[in-house]
Amino acid sequence: MTAGPYLDSPPLTDEQRAVVEQPADAMVLVTAGAGAGKTHTLVRRVEALVADEGLTTGDVLVLTFSRAAVRELRERLSRHGDRSRHVRVTTFDSWALEILNEVAADIDWRTRSFDERIREATKVVADEGQAPEWLDELRHVVIDEVQDLVGDRRELIEVLLESYDCGFTIVGDPAQAIYSYQVTDPDERLIETNRFFDWLRSTFVDDLIELSLTRNFRASTDEARSALSFEGVMRGCATLAEAERAYEELRLELAARMDFGDIGVPFIRDSLCVTDTTTAVLCRTNGEVLLVSEWLHGAGVPHQVRRAAQDRAVPAWLGELMHVAPGVLTLTKQRFDELHPSLVGAGGEAERERAWRLLCVSTRERTGRSVDLSRLRDAISVGRLPDELTAQPAHPLVISTFHRAKGLEFDRVLVVDPGQISVEEGDLPVDVADRARALYVAMTRARRELYRLDLPRDVLPYRGGFRLVRKDRRTDRWARFGYQHWRRSGLELLGGDIHPHHPAGSYQINGDPVSLQEHLRSRTAPGDPAVLERIDDAPEDHDERISPGYALLHKGRAIGVASEKFRRDLYRHMQQSRTYQPRSWPRRVMDLRIDTVETVVGERGVSVQAGLGELGVWLTPRPAGLGRFQYDRAETEED
Repeated sequence: MTAGPYLDSPPLTDEQRAVVEQPADAMVLVTAGAGAGKTHTLVRRVEALVADEGLTTGDVLVLTFSRAAVRELRERLSRHGDRSRHVRVTTFDSWALEILNEVAADIDWRTRSFDERIREATKVVADEGQAPEWLDELRHVVIDEVQDLVGDRRELIEVLLESYDCGFTIVGDPAQAIYSYQVTDPDERLIETNRFFDWLRSTFVDDLIELSLTRNFRASTDEARSALSFEGVMRGCATLAEAERAYEELRLELAARMDFGDIGVPFIRDSLCVTDTTTAVLCRTNGEVLLVSEWLHGAGVPHQVRRAAQDRAVPAWLGELMHVAPGVLTLTKQRFDELHPSLVGAGGEAERERAWRLLCVSTRERTGRSVDLSRLRDAISVGRLPDELTAQPAHPLVISTFHRAKGLEFDRVLVVDPGQISVEEGDLPVDVADRARALYVAMTRARRELYRLDLPRDVLPYRGGFRLVRKDRRTDRWARFGYQHWRRSGLELLGGDIHPHHPAGSYQINGDPVSLQEHLRSRTAPGDPAVLERIDDAPEDHDERISPGYALLHKGRAIGVASEKFRRDLYRHMQQSRTYQPRSWPRRVMDLRIDTVETVVGERGVSVQAGLGELGVWLTPRPAGLGRFQYDRAETEED
């Protein structure tokens, strides 16, 4: 193999070379443990397919789960790969959406759920008369993290591999299979864990080549390696007794780790604020993540809460870029180079060429000389932006669930004890095994330091036997409750909770939309405090089951209003029963923070009327956090 592109890349081990040098028509299943260098192996595999096996970039498709994995693979291919840098690398969800937009562009697929889009894409892939022609050109498919293929996504890939004559390189780790809970049918969930591995072995019984990557490259210390000895146990636990035993043994291993300490102590708090060390605080549930985030904000520790993989936000600098000059619909490369240094959040000079390349990809501009801003608007509207453009920016301190940290690694990891496992009626062995494997995933994210983090009493979701922070089943949001069954004390804020169809100042609140856009662009930053305050002129509607309107306040200024989605969820959350009509509404929702400022697309006429140009693009704030309700005194007394 040609060594030129890899002079600054680690040499391949014998195990990795066995994967990389397989022929293009080989059907390869690779079992790779945590930190086994699979991304490096896949990059080299893709380059070998193009450089040594003679495949074109259109012959190869790389599929993975997270935008972070997509971004890492693309960056490494650009850095080390020569011809392979243009290979299509995408998430399963983005790939499904791309197929649907190609065969049925008249349907607004953004309004459909992710699972529905996967199911529809499966039907398209299975139908030779309907499927895109480029699927027939595929000669090799690379799939990462296949232990996470469950339900509809598993069926999509099974149909793809059965319907098209191509080789594949499939990588996974049964010890990290933690997504069986996504299958709602208990009978199906019972057999879903690592079901795809069994399907591969039975379908390609004579042709399947099974290889392994066993060496760990991530963990550099004994403490970071402490959970690796449980790999075999995690892969094998199937019965309830095995799962419970594996979970408790892992918890004992976590208990043996050093406690990180009290962040109220200045030098411990300051150690979390360093920028030259990546740190993750990992929790079992997103409710705990929200409580830990609130705690850290109160201690003055800047951080980032990791969003769900499917929760995308178009960065503000894209919206800013589309208002470079009134009436200008074409952006040249020269003009982009001039503007890039002034775009908030666009990155430094090293990011400029990468950003331009992604804009060209978004607008399907092949010459690389200019970008049509109308096409860019349409790409935002239909969700066709590359994953790298919508991914969360990197941050030195990340707060995440065990599940959302999967596939990531950090210099230092603080794991919050997930507590004793409680097996309730209806729980399956697979549910308990998933919890054990999730803890294993969390404890194998560290490169150097692994700590236990003990939370103070007021950060815990339960008090005196009462679970005061729990998931609200009516809305599927985390919420605060009181000791009385009727008490409602707070609700989680999610993406889409701020009204996107009108720019701030033009709907429900009075303000100058132009100056509010400037406020969002230059004076609003992630982590800033924010409050939702009730709008008296937008009352509740019991017939429509919608709460009063709320304005989002930032530095004393209204910068957005609550969306209909939030108002309907708030109404459901406040109901005591299906027929109950809530009488008391929070005056304010406190303890919110700005997650980001995002670019949204709306009606062109609304944009023109607001003085924001003809493209129908503007900025909208995205608040986050486990909000805390503040009631008027009279309403509190009425309750």
